[in-house]
Amino acid sequence: MRQYLANLPLRGVHEPLPREGMRNDVRLDAQRQMILISGSNMSGKSTMLRTVGVNVVLALAGAPVRATRLSLSRLAVGAVINVRDSLQAGQSHFYAEMARLRDIVAALDGDLPVLFLLDEIMHGTNSHDRRIGAEAVLQRLLDGRAIGLITTHDLALAEIVDRLDGRAENAHFQDKLVDGKMVFDYRMRPGVVRHSNALRIMRSLGLDV
Repeated sequence: MRQYLANLPLRGVHEPLPREGMRNDVRLDAQRQMILISGSNMSGKSTMLRTVGVNVVLALAGAPVRATRLSLSRLAVGAVINVRDSLQAGQSHFYAEMARLRDIVAALDGDLPVLFLLDEIMHGTNSHDRRIGAEAVLQRLLDGRAIGLITTHDLALAEIVDRLDGRAENAHFQDKLVDGKMVFDYRMRPGVVRHSNALRIMRSLGLDV
């Protein structure tokens, strides 16, 4: 599946991108139900989720997709991406995210298999509750034969994969420093990311750390 990203206008960041986009393969099935994606800021995690989701919706609608090849079953798509709080509704970001997760879990009882796309799962709570809550939700989704992708900055969540009986894998995006600038190649690699760029971004914006 081909992933497309636009350059981000942040000072001190250099992001070369091929005109044809960056290609990344994604495969989810009964054996590999989930991929947990870690990675540094702006490296492509959220865009990967959106790319998968958009391509699936386009394919199910009978429209052209942005992929060299795409094969999929009929699916119900459930996403927690760009969730926002609401003063009018009296909902915090975390409450809104949990409501969306509840709906995705409820969809397991429907007629179609579920594809879940969870961006920065449970980042609105403390690390202890996030780890316990995320593992419980993911276990329920996989037991319900759902497939999907999740992203996280919290590397402690990557350890959940080891407790899912081989049904999930870790993958990551990364960056490197070239001539004082962050460079991204937007390639998804196996395993857990080993470094973060948060402090470099702070310094590039003039924040003293």
